[in-house]
Amino acid sequence: MSTIGYDSWAVDLAEVGAVYPFQGSEGLMVVLGVVFWIAWHRIQFVREGAHLEKAKQMGDKDKINSLLEKY
Repeated sequence: MSTIGYDSWAVDLAEVGAVYPFQGSEGLMVVLGVVFWIAWHRIQFVREGAHLEKAKQMGDKDKINSLLEKY
């Protein structure tokens, strides 16, 4: 099965263009990649913020403050 339209590789390689699937959709792939990258960072930022906020609420605050005052 060929995704680029060649049935045989016995051709002049100088005339062969891109040999990967989905030729012509590179721009769309870049846009999708950038959107995914930004969305992933946004999701990580929100989840880590929630985790840190939850960790901040853990423990006895008076005990933590008294321990920190020692240093």
